[in-house]
Amino acid sequence: MVKFSDFAQTLQSSDIAALLKLTEQPEVISFAGGLPAPELFPIEEMKKVDVAILEKEGRQAVQYGTTEGYVPLREEIAKRMKQAFFVDCKAENIVVTTGSQQALFILSQILVNKDDTVLMESPSYMGAIMAFDPVCPKYTEVPTDDKGMIPEELEKILASDAKVKMIYVIPDFQNPTGITWPMERRKAFMDIINKYDVVVVEDDPYGELRYDGEKLPSLKSMDTQGKVVFLGSFSKIFMPGLRLGWTVANPEIIDKFVKFKQAVDLGTSTFGQRQAAYFINMFDLDAHVTKIKALYAKRRTLMYESMQKYFPEGITFTYPEGGLFTWVTLPAYMDAKEMMPKVIAKQVAYVPGGIFYPNGGNANHFRLNYSNMPEDRIVEGIQRLGEVLKEELR
Repeated sequence: MVKFSDFAQTLQSSDIAALLKLTEQPEVISFAGGLPAPELFPIEEMKKVDVAILEKEGRQAVQYGTTEGYVPLREEIAKRMKQAFFVDCKAENIVVTTGSQQALFILSQILVNKDDTVLMESPSYMGAIMAFDPVCPKYTEVPTDDKGMIPEELEKILASDAKVKMIYVIPDFQNPTGITWPMERRKAFMDIINKYDVVVVEDDPYGELRYDGEKLPSLKSMDTQGKVVFLGSFSKIFMPGLRLGWTVANPEIIDKFVKFKQAVDLGTSTFGQRQAAYFINMFDLDAHVTKIKALYAKRRTLMYESMQKYFPEGITFTYPEGGLFTWVTLPAYMDAKEMMPKVIAKQVAYVPGGIFYPNGGNANHFRLNYSNMPEDRIVEGIQRLGEVLKEELR
């Protein structure tokens, strides 16, 4: 018998995972995943990109690369950080990662010890919870409203817990709620952070996907003490299968980050990094992002209007200004996880909300994704979901 580590013995398949497996069937209208629209993947352009890479760089393009990442791509990321997130940085401040998920794992490993405290929004991204779990932290959920973390509550926690090592936040179009922190909330948050010895991980995979209103400065752009680590991603603005993310941080964190990443994978795909860099130089990534935004904005509005039409009274939901998700709140007595088999019987799927809370509870929520399904299936799926909700309401 294999003797697994203590942590490995805690790993179990969840009943939710078993239910979500059913959503892979083509007849299921799935609002469960955070999947981009595949019809927007630039396949024809990528054929030309691949040929250009191999003609120009040949075998060097598939050789090992540095752990930090392909320099031309890091230079393009530095330009994008300035343009899209208002952050002045250089290539040496950037590490290319195998998706943002890898960065979350590495940051928890280099910043957090067992039983240290990690602060998160309530709710927060379940993938971050999964990435942090191996270090066995204590999670404290900071009370959160429709504008993000409540500053007064955050300060109370920081003042009372000396073991807080890391704060994880998604200020733009948060996963799972879709909410965005307004400017005054960002300023208040940074004013508090500047008083404490703590690292902030700002995860921003959706920041360029704004459909309404004006782009707000990232927390990293307001960081005067090097406390904010910024995570960006090509998954939502380009192609998720390339698994390309990036981390921007101060030199001290970058040094430890790179050393740990060397142990994890030596380096992110050298060819994949070139694919992104060449695409940026050969084609117009901004025009591609504009196309994505137009489609997702249409689907966001259609889902919202469909929920208004088909959901019964007593059910509330967010209207995100961007990103991929809306958050549905049921009456307190209802359990979205218990309701899920009835929804899947109607060949519709969502993600029940309890798994987005690191300390559990809050079963009366679920997350819906609107980016992946075509318009007719969004309307049909929301109508079917509305039928189940009407049956379940007392």
